[in-house]
Amino acid sequence: MAVGGSIESVSIDGRLFPVAADAAPNRNLGGFKNEVASNGNGTARLLKTRVPWMIDGIALEIDDDRSDQEFLKKIADGNEFVDMTITFASGHTYQGSGQIVDDINFDSSKATADVKLSGPGDASQQ
Repeated sequence: MAVGGSIESVSIDGRLFPVAADAAPNRNLGGFKNEVASNGNGTARLLKTRVPWMIDGIALEIDDDRSDQEFLKKIADGNEFVDMTITFASGHTYQGSGQIVDDINFDSSKATADVKLSGPGDASQQ
């Protein structure tokens, strides 16, 4: 039976963040993106391009008492990939090494920040 629903939590470099229940994330486990290219004689070639894992549309709870926004900025300003785990409503957890990509959009009225996470290789189910 397939189980959908909210993401329970995200851990970034060991810090656990609750995720807003109404967030609608998109997940790509990484691996390859395929394309078929035609040849002039009617045959075709399979072109495989490696793509990183990625999850976007995550609205992390931001607690100013914990300096969460500053923590995320420090990770994003860094030059290293860090450990990340994402736990879904189904109870399944995916992990990978990654970084915060694109802008960190903080919404003070909701105490959340929209983030996009991505990293090399594949995100694997634990």
